[in-house]
Amino acid sequence: MCIHSPEKIGKKVEMKILKCLFQILLGIIAIPIGYLLISLILSSIPVNTDSENPDDEYTIFLSTNGVHLDIILPLELMDAALLEDLNKTATDRYLAVGWGEENFYLNTPQWSDLSLETAFKAAFMDNTSLLHITRYTSTNSHWIKVKLSKTELYRLNRYILDTFQLDSDGNKSLLLDTGYTPQDDFYKARGSYSFHHTCNSWVNAGFRESGLKAALWTPFDFGLMGKYE
Repeated sequence: MCIHSPEKIGKKVEMKILKCLFQILLGIIAIPIGYLLISLILSSIPVNTDSENPDDEYTIFLSTNGVHLDIILPLELMDAALLEDLNKTATDRYLAVGWGEENFYLNTPQWSDLSLETAFKAAFMDNTSLLHITRYTSTNSHWIKVKLSKTELYRLNRYILDTFQLDSDGNKSLLLDTGYTPQDDFYKARGSYSFHHTCNSWVNAGFRESGLKAALWTPFDFGLMGKYE
């Protein structure tokens, strides 16, 4: 009969604990690396590559602040149903539309305001979302032109309209006094933000479902911008 000393038993237990901790650490490291690799692969796969047509008569725009994408539509290209209930003035010519997690939008006006808690809740917790509408009187030089057909424009209008969360009277739900400036507003939206359904994947999905050139899936702004730059 073999009897192990307490010291040897203690070392074996210690080694098992260290091995378990090492495996957990590897798993923690592997998750973000795997997410990044999958994101880059899917971002590089184009869809609707034959959508560009020299006869496309309409022009919209894409813009990014370096992280977050917006779709920018001239007012004359927006459906009446989409324009209804939206704040606008007589001098406004373009509306930029973005989608994102409510707490993230309202409590992170600048990227310097971002906290780990806010980012974690946005990516992994059940949450509500908002549409962010910014008004412009003229185009900006950093906007990227996107040409599209009448059918693609109609589908994109419907995609954005269907994202609004309507109140009991069927109206768009404006959040009063929540904009960053006098030129922007937030509206209640459908959908829940997560690590696989981000602000940029929402824009990309809108392009993809409208028949426009897009990435198969992307959580990053460059995944779609790169298809048009």
